[in-house]
Amino acid sequence: MSHNRGSWGSNFGFLMAAIGSAVGLGNIWGFPYKMGASGGFTFLITYVVLAIFVGFVIMVSELAIGRNAGQGVVGTYNALCASSNPIARVLSKFCAFCAMISPFLIMAFYSVLGGYCIFYVVENVSALVGMGSGLDSATLFSSMLTNQAAGLGYTVLFMAICYIIVRGGIKGGIEKFSNIAMPALAIMLVIVIIRAVTLPGAVEGLKFMFFPGYALSSGMITEAPSFITVLATAGGQMFFSLSLAMGAMITYGSYLNKQESLIKNSVIIVIADTCVALMAGLAVIPAAFALGGEGAAMAGPALLFVTLQNVFQSMGAIGPVFGILFYLLVLIAAITSAISLMEVLITFLMDHSVARGKTPSRTKIAAFVTLAIMLEATIVALDGLGSNGLPTPMGFVWLDFFDLWSEGIAMPLGALSMSILVGWFISPKLVHDEVCASGNKFPGFSFYRFLLRYVVPLAMILILLGQLDTFFAWGLF
Repeated sequence: MSHNRGSWGSNFGFLMAAIGSAVGLGNIWGFPYKMGASGGFTFLITYVVLAIFVGFVIMVSELAIGRNAGQGVVGTYNALCASSNPIARVLSKFCAFCAMISPFLIMAFYSVLGGYCIFYVVENVSALVGMGSGLDSATLFSSMLTNQAAGLGYTVLFMAICYIIVRGGIKGGIEKFSNIAMPALAIMLVIVIIRAVTLPGAVEGLKFMFFPGYALSSGMITEAPSFITVLATAGGQMFFSLSLAMGAMITYGSYLNKQESLIKNSVIIVIADTCVALMAGLAVIPAAFALGGEGAAMAGPALLFVTLQNVFQSMGAIGPVFGILFYLLVLIAAITSAISLMEVLITFLMDHSVARGKTPSRTKIAAFVTLAIMLEATIVALDGLGSNGLPTPMGFVWLDFFDLWSEGIAMPLGALSMSILVGWFISPKLVHDEVCASGNKFPGFSFYRFLLRYVVPLAMILILLGQLDTFFAWGLF
């Protein structure tokens, strides 16, 4: 049994979808506060170096093996190791497991955060027409977390939007939405940046971001974080931000035609994602410093929903307009990433149906994936970041618990396993041949092979240890 898997309508459409997958809450929500907590400029440099020497290598590898197999994550790894030795086959199954479990676990909290974004869009629209709650930003955030019905309702709404998009397929759903959403996101982000950097006191935030050692010398942080801590934070952020080791790029690559240059596309995706991350920092950190003063950039997740909402409330009558623009762009970023994570699971189930001799129904499979995600997301929504007294697994609030097993463990382990599998068992030549399909070139292949075999595994081990140390506070580094 076969089926028309579909394909991207254009390379631009693929790039918009892939960049959209990379540009998500990891950029708009995660990058600024992690940068703040990790010393500003030091984090930025570490992130850029990792994106170039680790992120790019994994990006090319995942796109290549996905396109080579023309299947979802599990099918790709099975095809790679169909005739390999037993160790490679075990390793491939572990890679597939990590790449499948990561997006599922991430969506448990990603959908809830997406729902929070809808809540804040609604709140700012209400304020614009004179029907807002009138609560200060901290009280508003607290009331949202403790309102379990609202939290669950907005999560359902977010997932319903994602379902409508992925039900339309690669070209008719994901690509069509991304072609409109990503340019709109860029425009809105520029508008918010212009306002943020022109606020009184915003220059301190710019210094924090771009002046080496400024955070420490100015007393904004009392102690510089260790190198491993910064490496782990920047590495985890890079993987989450670039949608690596979560099956998204393998899945999107499986729909890419042979004529497209994987090197060029990977470079564009990495650069675009890094630029948006910096733009998110410019939109958030100067505004946080302008209003919150010292330490505002280290406010954690509340930075997005408390500090920034406070900025908009302080602008007077025009504030809700900027609030609507900002939370709309965060919502768009969340949706573009969420649909890529859902597509990993949908593509697997569709390919699995074909392997069993059945004709898959995307509508039914997309509905099943949506409902499965809602089951786990319900726990996170009702928990309200630990505000509602739910049992805490392993001492974590539920969002952090799912984040631990996805970003903290499965993603770095998956990337480590993939680099060993492709670098030593399958051979980087497979990636080389796939990259060079239809006459394309692979400049610097020897350097790529060195990075894949030696640098990426070492970086993944350090990132994994650092992530575990951060989550469990072992004090190793």
